[in-house]
Amino acid sequence: MSNIQIVPVTDKKLLKRFILLPERLHKDDPAYIAPLHMEREEALGPKNPLFGHAQAQFWLAVRDGRDVGRISAQIDTLAQSLRPDEPGMFGMLAAENDPDIFLLLLETAANWLRARGMKRVLGPFNLNINEETGALIDGFGTPPMLLMPHDLPYVAQQLEALGMRKAKDVIAYLYDMRVELPDSVRRLLARPLPPGLTVRRLDMKRIKEEIKNVTSIFNDAWSRNWGFVPLTEAETDYLAKSLKPLLDPRMTSLVERDGEPVAFMIALPNLNEAIEGLDGKILPFGWAKLLWRLKVSGVKTARVPLMGVRRSAAKDMIGSLMPYLMIDMVRREGVKMGYTHIELSWILEDNMPMRRMIESLDAKPYKTYRVFEADL
Repeated sequence: MSNIQIVPVTDKKLLKRFILLPERLHKDDPAYIAPLHMEREEALGPKNPLFGHAQAQFWLAVRDGRDVGRISAQIDTLAQSLRPDEPGMFGMLAAENDPDIFLLLLETAANWLRARGMKRVLGPFNLNINEETGALIDGFGTPPMLLMPHDLPYVAQQLEALGMRKAKDVIAYLYDMRVELPDSVRRLLARPLPPGLTVRRLDMKRIKEEIKNVTSIFNDAWSRNWGFVPLTEAETDYLAKSLKPLLDPRMTSLVERDGEPVAFMIALPNLNEAIEGLDGKILPFGWAKLLWRLKVSGVKTARVPLMGVRRSAAKDMIGSLMPYLMIDMVRREGVKMGYTHIELSWILEDNMPMRRMIESLDAKPYKTYRVFEADL
């Protein structure tokens, strides 16, 4: 281990090396899709509003002048304010399949967290639970969808070998949008809507207001879920600007009850399908290919990264109807637009009401991600 150096990322040149490392590690992985370098630079830089309530440090592992691994450590003060025993986090983990490299990387992140008073560590998160969550443990043969991580099989194995324990699994479901809904669901949706209940698309002319409604519902709906961290107003504004180029109102649904927004669903085109083969570069001609795939030739897959029903609205039969109404609205429009499959992700392994609802549509679990924990 003496020939492995741990180098803190302290400038743009080192950050670029940090971003590029996974592309070499995955060069023989047909399922890997390199994220856009420009997007990664922004996500890991000061423009990310996460850093308004979180601090992070990145490191590279270097052996004989070659980058062989990377890791981050994060502390989210907003999460700490909600749960005083909240652990520190690690993430952005990628390395050659060498136990010495993994050991040094994890020890470095643990020492940084321990020095700041953390008693436990949880991860991987890139960079928190509202971004990319977990290490892939099942479903290596298919590429990741928009804003989902992808790992080589040995990553989780190396974490387990270092004594890290499973904290939670999260599941991604794949749903064939072309298949008609089951008869039982179709009969349910064929009934007239209850009085006061309306279902509509997001209004793009009022997108900031709509995103605030969505954020309010999300923060309420998920507030009691494991690991929940609310979206802040700054993150809401950032979300609106970031998603607007991808957001098509036909792939959204919002439920109002007596005029109050109480549930929403947003599906986004799978950007990873559009950027496949660009090797993370949008210039000199990558932008043209990207525009062609997104706007002209189209993509065939989409992902639902945001969905929620207010807790006050989810308590009765009408509340249990809302997810079906939203999924059916998006499904019908998506098929017209040429989509074939949609990913519903991620779902906590023990969120059985949501899992049963999704599985009632004949959606299939096809990827599993594991969050690990350890005492410091």
